[in-house]
Amino acid sequence: MKIGLIGLGIMGKPMAKNLLKAGYDLAVSDLNRSAVEEAVAAGAKSASNAEIGADCGVVLTMLPNSPQVKAVMLGEDGVAVHMKPGSTLIDMSSIDPMVSKEIASELEKKGIEMLDAPVSGGEPKAIDGTLSFMVGGKREVFDRHKEILGAMGASVVHCGGVGAGNTTKLANQIIVACNIQALSEAMTLAKMAGVDPQLVFQAIRGGLAGSTVMESKAPMMLEGNDRPGFKIDLHIKDLNNALDCAHSVGAPVPMTAQVQEVFQWLHSHGCGGDDHSSIIKYYRMLTGLESL
Repeated sequence: MKIGLIGLGIMGKPMAKNLLKAGYDLAVSDLNRSAVEEAVAAGAKSASNAEIGADCGVVLTMLPNSPQVKAVMLGEDGVAVHMKPGSTLIDMSSIDPMVSKEIASELEKKGIEMLDAPVSGGEPKAIDGTLSFMVGGKREVFDRHKEILGAMGASVVHCGGVGAGNTTKLANQIIVACNIQALSEAMTLAKMAGVDPQLVFQAIRGGLAGSTVMESKAPMMLEGNDRPGFKIDLHIKDLNNALDCAHSVGAPVPMTAQVQEVFQWLHSHGCGGDDHSSIIKYYRMLTGLESL
């Protein structure tokens, strides 16, 4: 089966390499030619979006947000124009679930199946192939394509119909953001109370407060390392989608709104490209602390 992947950014490029390692016949497309060339050097074929639509039974997209996915798939001369009935779109982007449903509805008119399959894990897990996939769509379509996603992830879970994958991803991003903010507050409290935050981390990591978020982000905060595994600007995008979705269904999300304001402050102060663990910088600003 020939697979096409559109989008070779921070996540898409290592995901392409893992598909190649698994032996898939892969065509790739991206506006960044150097990313395409790197994927080609790893064994992929370069192709236009139209060629991917026409030649590939499965089209994967890994794009920044809802407008880009809609434009690529449904825009003038979009990929959907060239896809054949019976082919499948697997959108791995993190977008508004309402947009996933809209795209799926248009594709259904052409006899094209769709899964929304956003991921969690950031660049490190994209590189080592241990991403978590949250997938929405028909069960039989999921079953046919689970192996492809398994080449890039350690966890591939069917969450319901189209849109369920992105709804699950939004829930994930809310939990991650609120955990990072709580961790920042706790480490700041420890520092200002005269207790070594490193020792606090060691003491509580094995208890109920311990989490994957803490294991990943506490060391970065303690080291002052803001190199992005997941950028603040990307988390802002996800939380905007979460807030839009919540407003459309009437769900109360006050904590999400609060942490989004902190992220927006950081963006306005030049930190949008930093890792989302840089929420700690907001607390350093409030307190005058130079470091943990």
